[in-house]
Amino acid sequence: MAGSSNIEWTEATWNPVTGCTKVSEGCRNCYAHRMSKRLHAMGNNRYVNEFKVTLHHDLINKPLEWKKPKRIFVNSMSDLFHKDVPDSFILSVFDTMIEASHHTFQVLTKRSERLAEMGHKLPWAPNIWIGVSVENDRVINRIDHLRKVPADVRFLSCEPLIGPLNKLNLNEIHWVIVGGESGPGARPMKEEWVTAIRDQCIDQQTAFFFKQWGGVQKHRYGRILEGRTYDEYPEEVIH
Repeated sequence: MAGSSNIEWTEATWNPVTGCTKVSEGCRNCYAHRMSKRLHAMGNNRYVNEFKVTLHHDLINKPLEWKKPKRIFVNSMSDLFHKDVPDSFILSVFDTMIEASHHTFQVLTKRSERLAEMGHKLPWAPNIWIGVSVENDRVINRIDHLRKVPADVRFLSCEPLIGPLNKLNLNEIHWVIVGGESGPGARPMKEEWVTAIRDQCIDQQTAFFFKQWGGVQKHRYGRILEGRTYDEYPEEVIH
């Protein structure tokens, strides 16, 4: 529920919430849903409810136990801004992130409307990065919701990228992650979709991170884009 991570753009995960519901096409082949079924079948007590939203109050303070600074992906197995997560619980998570100022927390949501509504009620600090998932142009409005949030670092996760995003307004967006879908049923991602986003990031001075090509067996395709890797982080472009 909390520990080191193989996700390329983070170092650890922290899951005070597990479970979610699908809200857009990017959710179709959700890896967290797939993994929760496996963990439930294995008898993991955190997944007795399988993929139903479940709050883990005993994990709220977990990052305070980690003394070495880490980049921490918050709720890799859920969505902190899901409607079934109470405002009070979200505030408790933020209180921990504020107190654990030696870590950098990466919060990612598809519930951008609720994020925008709560944004000015939440305590923000430079170590709390906030992002939204943008898998195709049908959910591009999430970026406008994100811009309303008074965070120091705002980012986009274009993963799984399942369509072109050729007209991105990256004003006040500091980081863009791009990745192809992986696992069973993975939908293909075109190279021109990736290079178009990269070029827009260069033009608008936004950090660009290419995570993976994806595929049913993602290790076969790697993460090289036009002969190189892209591992930029927002602090490298914020002045």
